[in-house]
Amino acid sequence: MVAYRLSEAAISDILSILVWSFENHGSDAQQRYNELIKAGIRDVAKSPGGLGSVARPELGDRVFSWHLRLSRVHSQAAPVRKPRHVLFYRLDENGIVIGRILHDAMDWQRHIRSESIWQ
Repeated sequence: MVAYRLSEAAISDILSILVWSFENHGSDAQQRYNELIKAGIRDVAKSPGGLGSVARPELGDRVFSWHLRLSRVHSQAAPVRKPRHVLFYRLDENGIVIGRILHDAMDWQRHIRSESIWQ
């Protein structure tokens, strides 16, 4: 597994996702989604740029996406039926940087414009 870190934007995304899950579906759903996010991060850290990852050159050099539905089987909680979030990460000399975790219906380019999210 390669080293990884979360950008401030990704941390904020995770907190927002978990609050929304709790408010709309309760604590059990929040816990399941939390475990799914952790599984997604582990999956990309195990095989960055590997099978399931999609290269996103339109979002920057060495940027990839990973849909959380691909991590349902690796989650340590009951499965999330229809995950709707995508991890966006970039490979760098120190491993990977998780830049954002966005809903799959969002305009990703609008939310991943700045190189500063990778810092």
